[in-house]
Amino acid sequence: MIKAGIVGGTGYTGVELLRLLVNHPQVEVAVITSRAEAGVKVADMYPSLRGHIDLAFTEPDVAVLGELDVVFFATPHGVAQNMMPALMATKTRIIDLSADFRIRDVQLWEKWYNQPHGAPELVAQAVYGLPEVNRDAIKTAKLIACPGCYPTATQLGFLPLLENNLVDPTRLIANAASGASGAGRQGKIDNLLTEIMDSFKAYGVAGHRHLPEIEQGLRDIQPAGVAPVGLTFVPHLLPMIRGIHATLYATALNVENLPDLQALYEARYANEPFVDVLPAGVLPQTRSVKGSNVCRISVLRPQNRDTVVVLSVIDNLTKGASGQAIQNMNIMFGFEETAGLNVVALLP
Repeated sequence: MIKAGIVGGTGYTGVELLRLLVNHPQVEVAVITSRAEAGVKVADMYPSLRGHIDLAFTEPDVAVLGELDVVFFATPHGVAQNMMPALMATKTRIIDLSADFRIRDVQLWEKWYNQPHGAPELVAQAVYGLPEVNRDAIKTAKLIACPGCYPTATQLGFLPLLENNLVDPTRLIANAASGASGAGRQGKIDNLLTEIMDSFKAYGVAGHRHLPEIEQGLRDIQPAGVAPVGLTFVPHLLPMIRGIHATLYATALNVENLPDLQALYEARYANEPFVDVLPAGVLPQTRSVKGSNVCRISVLRPQNRDTVVVLSVIDNLTKGASGQAIQNMNIMFGFEETAGLNVVALLP
C-alpha cells in the first residue's frame, strides 16, 4: 500500500484522480491540496465522493508532500515547476498532469506558454508518460510528464504508421475535437452551456500549445534518417462534456507495398491493455470510452487510395489525463498496470 497526494485537487483532473484512486487496491489518498479551498471538505465540493473520502483540502506543504510515496500535480501550467525543485529533493515520486515538463526544448516551451520556465534544470529528468512508448523508462522515473489529451489520441493513432515508415511524415493532419471539460473547471464565457450547445467550432487553428508536444512525441518514434514529422493540427470544441475524437490523415509512401494496416495495428497493440483496435470497418465513438482509460482506434484506406485515415477516441479526463497518470503510477510501483483502471465506459 502506498500513500498518494494530489496538488490542485479542485479541478476536473483532480476529481477524476480521486474517483479512480479511492477504489485502487494499493493506494491510500492521504493529502489533497488547494490554496483557495483550504479547510473545505472534498465531499462537500464533489458530492459524488461522499462516503468514499473524508479529507479536507489543505495548503500545499513540501515537507508533508515529500513524505508521501507519490504526488500528482493536477494544476494549471506554471504551478508544478515552481514547487518541483524542492519536491525533487525529497523521497516522493511525482506525476505532473500539467504541460510543465512535457516539452524538452525549454525555449520552445516558453514560446508556446508565454512565460519563463521555473525549473529548466529539471526538464531533462522528466520521462514522458506515454506507456505504449516509454514503459521501461517510466518504471524507474522520479518525475513523469503525463501527456496531454490531444497528444495521447493523436500519437497512439499515428504510432504504427510512423514506426514502420509507411507514410510521408511531413504531411500529417490531425483534425481533433474535444468536449468542454478539456478547458478545465473555470469561469469562461466561451464554455457556457448556451455558448457551446447546438454548435461546433474550431479553435487554435493558427497554433495550439499541444502541437509541439505532439510533434516531439511523433519524432521520437520515427526511424533514424527519415524526414522529421510535420503536423497540421486543428482542434475543435464539441457540445458535450467529455471525450476526444481525433481523425488523422497520412499519405502512404508506397501504396503498392503497403502491409495489411488492420493486421499491423492489431499486432502493435496486441499487448497494450488500454488500446483497443476495432474490427475492420467498425468506427469508434466517444461514448464507448466515456469514463474509461481506453483508447479505441480504427484504421482505413478509403477507396484503396494513398490516404490512410485513422480514427482515435479517448476520454480526455481519463486516458487523456488522470487515468493515464494512474497507469504510469502502476508501472512505477510495480502494480498490475490495470489496477484501479478496469472501469467499463458509461453508456448511455
